Amino acid sequence: MKNSTAVHSGATGSFPLSSKLKISLLILAFVLIGATLWYTHGLVRDLDKKENDVARLYAESLEYIINGKTGEGDFNFVFSNIIGAIDFPIVLSNGKNEPLAPYQNNIRNIAIDTTLSQENQRLVLLSILKGMDRMHEPIKVAYQDTVILNYVHYGESSLITKLRWLPYIEMSIAALFLLIAYISFSYIKRSEQSNIWVGLSRETAHQLGTPISSMLGWVELLKDGARSTELETLNDMENDIHRLQKIADRFSKIGSRPNLRPEYIDDIIRNVIQYFERRLPSINNTQNSAKRVQLILEKTEPVTASVNKELFEWVIENLTKNAIDAIETNEGSILYSISENGSEIFVDIADTGKGIDSKHRKDIFRPGFSTKKRGWGLGLSLAKRIVEAYHHGKLSLKENRPGYKTTFRIKLLKVD
Repeated sequence: MKNSTAVHSGATGSFPLSSKLKISLLILAFVLIGATLWYTHGLVRDLDKKENDVARLYAESLEYIINGKTGEGDFNFVFSNIIGAIDFPIVLSNGKNEPLAPYQNNIRNIAIDTTLSQENQRLVLLSILKGMDRMHEPIKVAYQDTVILNYVHYGESSLITKLRWLPYIEMSIAALFLLIAYISFSYIKRSEQSNIWVGLSRETAHQLGTPISSMLGWVELLKDGARSTELETLNDMENDIHRLQKIADRFSKIGSRPNLRPEYIDDIIRNVIQYFERRLPSINNTQNSAKRVQLILEKTEPVTASVNKELFEWVIENLTKNAIDAIETNEGSILYSISENGSEIFVDIADTGKGIDSKHRKDIFRPGFSTKKRGWGLGLSLAKRIVEAYHHGKLSLKENRPGYKTTFRIKLLKVD
């Protein structure tokens, strides 16, 4: 019952504490950004209204002057207090929305190249004027409220423009901060997981070392007084103990820089096939009938890659063991094929097993994930780590056809 419960948790997956923390921080960041955006937008709206009031006051003042309702003192007040206080761009046009000449006298806070011809200046101002109209509706200046003489077109001050961009700048900085924090947090988490992985592997190798040496000694003692019929059994025992010693040696290499040498990839695969064939073709299933699995290496020209032989054998063994477990029918096959493409070598391992459920496809390399009742969920993650971290290659799921076929691909760099 305990095993099935653990497998169910690993297969379905639940959010660990670190993932919940990341999600909480992300939600908090978006809330803060949203609050800042809302507050800044309110400031921009208030300032925009203020500029609209000033522009409207300017238009009404012109209208007041045109209608002859002011004296000389009022003119001075308009030009010194209203026009002088304007700090945003304004263009005064006629009733047909054409900029008024002379242009320099009818614009405010707009830089225009005076070396341009009058026509080019008019075109520049006309373009600016249209842009202003897209932001604000122009304010009309009318005579006796009937005849429209002018329009006041106005834009935004540099302060409002900066305030409009402020929340986006803040969002970008916050997003950059979150990205850096996320990458740093993930790196720390991966480092911690790696240290745990390395420590566990080396401790396992250390703990296996003493009993393995002792068992080899006992086998040698038993051989001295053994009969010929017993020697074959003792030799098989010795082979299995040497196999355990090899596994312990592999664990001891985890975490240290492996010694990479040019090796023939087909020879390594052939050695793995021979190892499994001694334990095949009969693997009893639940019906106590034989499950026959063929291990086939496609003929190919010898190719070499820079690998650690012991660790790469481990990868092939893990993939082969998974492929055998995936074959649930009485007969099946595992096909090993090697191909080249320029400086790259591809090793494909295809089985005729049950395939991988599409909903589990993204989890197959995650440590601890397994759909087997007695699986630890370490085989594929270990294989991926050996290929990518130690051999600078890539292990991926090339093809998956549930109920029919699964193909894993290893990519390595070729050695000429």
